[in-house]
Formats: sequence, C-alpha cells, structure tokens
Amino acid sequence: MRYWWVNQNQTYKHEVQGGFLWSPKRRKDGGRNHFYDTMEQVRAGDLVLSFCDTLIKAVGVAQGPAESASKPEFGTIGDQWGDEGWLVPVEFEVVENPIRPKDYIGELAPHLAAKYAPLQPNGNGNQGVYLAEVSEAFAQIVMDKMGLSVSQVAATDPVDDANEIADEQEQRALQGRTDITATQKQQLVLARRGQGRFKANVRLNEKRCRLTGVSDPHFLIASHIKPWRHCSDQEKLDGCNGLLLSPHVDRLFDRGLISFEDNGTVLKSSHLPAEVWSSWGLDDAKNVGPFKAAQSAYLAIHRSAYFKTENSS
Repeated sequence: MRYWWVNQNQTYKHEVQGGFLWSPKRRKDGGRNHFYDTMEQVRAGDLVLSFCDTLIKAVGVAQGPAESASKPEFGTIGDQWGDEGWLVPVEFEVVENPIRPKDYIGELAPHLAAKYAPLQPNGNGNQGVYLAEVSEAFAQIVMDKMGLSVSQVAATDPVDDANEIADEQEQRALQGRTDITATQKQQLVLARRGQGRFKANVRLNEKRCRLTGVSDPHFLIASHIKPWRHCSDQEKLDGCNGLLLSPHVDRLFDRGLISFEDNGTVLKSSHLPAEVWSSWGLDDAKNVGPFKAAQSAYLAIHRSAYFKTENSS
C-alpha cells in the first residue's frame, strides 16, 4: 500500500461523490507536472487522503490504476485544463471527524518529504499540488487524529479491478500464442466474458441462478468457479467450472464474498455487509441444492483459495 494526499478544493464534491480522481496529463503550456504524473503510480488498494478547505474531509481506497479519460463533467470548474487526462477510480468515505492538518503540524512536519510535500513546514498547503505521495507514518498520524485506522479503511477492499487487469493481461498474452488456432483463441476470450462455448457448456449443467431463481439466460452470467485467469485452456471451457448467476450474485461470487458447500449450503463472507445481502432479497438463500462431483472439485478450490474468511486480506 502507498499513501496519497489529494488537493480537491475545486473538485471535492464531484470527485468524492463520483468515486474518482482526475487530472490533466499536462500543464496548460504542454509541460509535465509532477503532481499529474503521480496519477500513473497509483495502484488498487492505495490509501487516499482528501484535502479540501484546509481540512481532511474524506478517506478513500483506490480501486485500480489510472486510465486515460476525458475530463468529467465538472461544470465551469477547470476550464483552463485540457480535456485529455488521467482518471483513477477511488471509493471515498466522508469522515465523521474532519481534521485541520495545520493544527498538528508539529507532529506531521518530521514526516514531510523534502521535495513535493503537500504541506509547508508551517502547516500551510503547497500551491500547485494535486496528488502527492505521503509516508505511512504521516498517514497514520492523520488517521489517528480522525479516530480511524489504516486497516479499517483498507478493509473496504478494492472492487476487482486488479482481477480485471490480470485478465486483460492474460488475454493479450493469449493473442500472441502460436500453439492454438484463431478460433480457439476466440473461444477462450469469449469464455472470459461468460459467452460462447463456455456458456453453452455451463447451461448443460445449470438451468438458473441458484440464488435468485432467474432462468432467462439473457439475464444471467456464466461465471467461472475457478477464475479464468488461473485456468488451463481446458478449465476455461469446462462447463462444470461454471455457474449461471444473476449479475449482482456473480459480483459477490467473483469477489469471494460468497461460496457454496458441496451440498448447496450458501457461505457468506464476514466481509459482506449484511445490509447488502438483505437489500438484494437474498435472506432466504440458505441452501441452493447439491452440486455434481465435477462442480464440487472446482468449488473446493474456490472455498480454499478465493472465498474471503475472517482473516482474509
């Protein structure tokens, strides 16, 4: 984990509500800006301290790396910025006890970097800073003053962009293979999307989403039990390595927030908020019926390697 300070005096409302950071790629004169270049260094799981109007008002967890994106709808804000920029997805939580870093500069100053720090030694903000890296010790002091812990905030777990990135890398590597035909490559790529031959194979074993009961295949995703990126070519297409799931259930399963015993008992991770489960009308989903032996072999892998237990990170 790395730690970042973002100045959001102009864009706080848009970025915190919208769940992102955005900066131009270049200054107005075309030159580079260190505090824009830092956007490319952010990774999923990094902690972000949101500074606005002299206060740390929100804390976020990056959900993935920067991607090229045109300027979001900031209204009249940022008319001086170019349209081409970097966007980093961040899930923010507005804190109950905002703090004014200047009030604690005596404790924070020893942990300020000699160069590119977001604060001056007197506690005033450095003009021109957008995204600046801070040390773990600096972040820990700020979090302590707000009555939060780094581990508490980090438990908001990046969605699964890291998994998506790994899948994309695997797909790019797949295109360069010479040991399989173009048709085979296409089938393997479609399998990642829950389509094609893989979905057809899954439908030979599964008729509906076991949790919601939805049976129309147009509204179901063929979800790999053992994740696609960790599968052999045969496993990527094996219908027993899949379940037909409603999109929101697929999200929970793919993130390891639910799993299943071989007899169909539903397992819910301690990381899954109870209100999410209830709001989605899944309180009655306690047992979904037994699985075939071949499916059970994959489910054993999912339970042991991907299902999030209380001690999982």
